[in-house]
Amino acid sequence: MDYLLNLVRRHKAGERVGIHAVCSAHPLVIEAAMETALERGLPVLIEATSNQVNQDGGYTGMTPAAFRDFVHGIADRVGLARDRILLGGDHLGPNAWQGQPAETAMVRSEVLIEQYVTDGFRKIHLDCSMSCAGDPVPLPDAVVAERAARLCVVAERAWQAAGGEAPVYVVGTEVPVPGGAHEDLEELSVTTPGAAALTIKVHRLAFAAAGLAPVWPRVIGLVVQPGVEFDHHKVIDYKPERAVELSRFIEGEPTLVYEAHSTDYQTPANLAALVAGHFAILKVGPGLTFALRETLWALADIEQEMAGEGKGSDFKNTVLEVMRAEPEYWRKYYGGDAARARFDQQYSLSDRIRYYWPHPAIQEAQARLMANLEREAPPLTLLSQYLPAQYEAVREGRVRNLPADLLKEGVARVLRQYMDACDAGAATKELETC
Repeated sequence: MDYLLNLVRRHKAGERVGIHAVCSAHPLVIEAAMETALERGLPVLIEATSNQVNQDGGYTGMTPAAFRDFVHGIADRVGLARDRILLGGDHLGPNAWQGQPAETAMVRSEVLIEQYVTDGFRKIHLDCSMSCAGDPVPLPDAVVAERAARLCVVAERAWQAAGGEAPVYVVGTEVPVPGGAHEDLEELSVTTPGAAALTIKVHRLAFAAAGLAPVWPRVIGLVVQPGVEFDHHKVIDYKPERAVELSRFIEGEPTLVYEAHSTDYQTPANLAALVAGHFAILKVGPGLTFALRETLWALADIEQEMAGEGKGSDFKNTVLEVMRAEPEYWRKYYGGDAARARFDQQYSLSDRIRYYWPHPAIQEAQARLMANLEREAPPLTLLSQYLPAQYEAVREGRVRNLPADLLKEGVARVLRQYMDACDAGAATKELETC
C-alpha cells in the first residue's frame, strides 16, 4: 500500500498522476491488465465488489480467498510478481444483504470485511450508504459514517491479526448505482463541495468516536459524482468546467484524492482531465468486458467467413440462446420487444452479457471458436476487415495472430488509455491536444 500512499502524496504535491482500478473477474481481462502492467513496469490494482465476491461466493462463486488465489494464479502464468498486485474491495458493506434488517446485514458485512482483509485485500472501499430493511430512505449521513467506522474497526483488527501492510480506505459512494445506470440519462448532477465536505466531516467524526483517529491519514479516497456515467447506449462525458469547485475543494484535504466510478467509455482526453481534476483513482469494469465482447463477436464473424454459413462454433447464437433461456442478469435492465432485448443483450454499454461468460455452454462454444482459429489463423484480410486495430498490431509484430492474443489486445487498448491518463507526461500531452 506504500505505492498508493506515495501516489497520493505525489498527486497532492502537484503531479498529474493517478491509478486505474480493474473491476472484473474475467480471466482474460485480468491477464490483459497484468500484461499491460508489465509493459509499463507498473503494479496493477484489481478490485472485487461485494456482490461479485463474498463469504457466500457472490455471483462469481468465489470467496475473497478464492479470488485472491485466482488472481495470483494468473499472475504466476503471466510472469507478474505477486507483490506487484494490489487487491481492493469495492462497495464493501451491506450491499449484498440490503433486504435484511440492518443489524443482520451489518454482522454479515463484518464477516465480509474480515475475510477481505485477512485474505490480502488492502484497498478497502467502506460503503454503508444503502438502506437495509427497516431503515429510512435515504440513510442519514451520520448513520452511514457510523456503520463505515464500525467496519473499519473490524478491518483494522483483521489486519493486525494477519500482519502485512496496513490497509488504506476509501469512503463515500456515487450516484447512480455501480455498474452503469438502469435508465436513460441526459445529464448528472455533480457532487457539490458542501456535500463532499459533509461526507468527510461525518466520517472523520465517526472514526474518532470509534477510536480510529490515527487511521484517518490512511483514508486516501473519497467517492463523489464528477458528472460521468453511461446508460445502455450513450455516455455522459466529463465536463471539467462543471466540476471546477469540486476539484478545488479537495485541494484543501492533505491526504485525500477523489475516486471516480463509472468512468467506462470516457475519451482519453476526458480520462486525463479527470486525473488533472484530482480524480486520481479511476474505476473501470464494464468498459473492459465490452471490449472483450466486441473482439469475441469479431472473431466469431471471422470464423463464419472462413468456415461458411452454418459451420463453425455457432458462438454468437449459443450466447444469445443462453441469455434468452436464463434472463436473470438482464431482465430488469432491458425493456422492449424480443428484437430490442436481443440487440441490448449484445450491444448495451451496461454489458449485462458479462455475467454469462462463465456459463458451461458458452465456455464450450468459446473453446470451439478459439480452437478453430488456432488451427487455421485468420487471414490478414479478415483481420483488417473485422479487427483493424489488432491487424495493425499484428503487422507491426506487437501481437501474435492467435485468438487469445487478439482478445487480450482488444482489452489492452482500453487499459492503455487509462494508463496514459494516469501518467503525468502522457496525460499532459493528451490535455494539450483537446
